[in-house]
Amino acid sequence: MTEQQIQFKRIKELEALGYYVIKLVKTNKNGIPDLIAIPPQSDVLFVEVKTAKGKVSKLQEYRLKELKNYGFRTEVYRGSGKVSPPDPI
Repeated sequence: MTEQQIQFKRIKELEALGYYVIKLVKTNKNGIPDLIAIPPQSDVLFVEVKTAKGKVSKLQEYRLKELKNYGFRTEVYRGSGKVSPPDPI
């Protein structure tokens, strides 16, 4: 099996157990493992960063909703002006 096939297999196994799985492609931290598996209702905050006039795409809206449905907190952070707090825990 290739590494890609092994990753795909593990992703499917974890998702079947209820985890929200993210495959990391590029991060700001060298050496970070390939996958993040987060159990539902975890105290995790996902942040979408936009400029003051930046638009959240339909796909981003979908992902934010999906993450909320898993019980995670989300926010759209614009860096200045009115800052709305993250979704409550």
